[in-house]
Amino acid sequence: MEKYNEIPKKVYEKEMKRLQIELIKLQEWIKDNNKKVVVVFEGRDAAGKGGTIKRITQKLNSRLCKVAALPVPTERERSQWYFQRFVSHFPSDGEMVIFDRSWYNRAGVEKVMGFCTEGEYRQFLKDCPKFEEMIISGGIILIKYWFSVSREEQLKRLNNRNEDITKRWKLGSIDIASINKWDEYSEARDIMLENTDTDESPWYIVEADNKKHARINCITHLLKQFNYDDAAYPKKEMPKAENEKYKGEYKDKRLVKDVASELN
Repeated sequence: MEKYNEIPKKVYEKEMKRLQIELIKLQEWIKDNNKKVVVVFEGRDAAGKGGTIKRITQKLNSRLCKVAALPVPTERERSQWYFQRFVSHFPSDGEMVIFDRSWYNRAGVEKVMGFCTEGEYRQFLKDCPKFEEMIISGGIILIKYWFSVSREEQLKRLNNRNEDITKRWKLGSIDIASINKWDEYSEARDIMLENTDTDESPWYIVEADNKKHARINCITHLLKQFNYDDAAYPKKEMPKAENEKYKGEYKDKRLVKDVASELN
């Protein structure tokens, strides 16, 4: 995997701020033009998908840009058409939905960990391009990203999660199991890409050994997929605030104690 020079912190923060401003313009364009956008994030465990999604959504309106990170399916959901529970999270007019893992679970973790049958797996590979063709023809803009990370970097990040109690919740049993299933996941990835990378619904690969580079590269690429209006998002007309008239006082025994002022 290609190595990059580290971006200075100030340069990174300046560029991220600029990109987030552009994302706000994109959000307004999606809303004003009644577009429906689905962005799929897939990749290795600890590849940095979540951090990139966080930077994309950080400044956006959560009612217009939603993140779908579905839990393990219930027994009822397992009995449904496989794609059904994902479709229920699809956007309405003017919305963008980001899938933090998606229907591609079947081609990755479910295949490798034995959570689906071989028949279900083969059927998915056959049905998925048709499914995506159907949703695209229905007016949804579909963009798919695969985050690639080296084995060395993945092990480093997984171990860091274990050492940091604030990140340990991210380290699940599937993540731990993936450590010794690198080759199986590699093979599953290649088969998935071979069967689902189409002209209508291509995969875009993000090299993610360097998280800052991955975030900037992915967001820049995402913005370039749209011919959105580049005009500045104008300020709103604000009324002149009237003078305060009500002079009542509140007395609340349950007022939260100001412990912050006691800190040095």
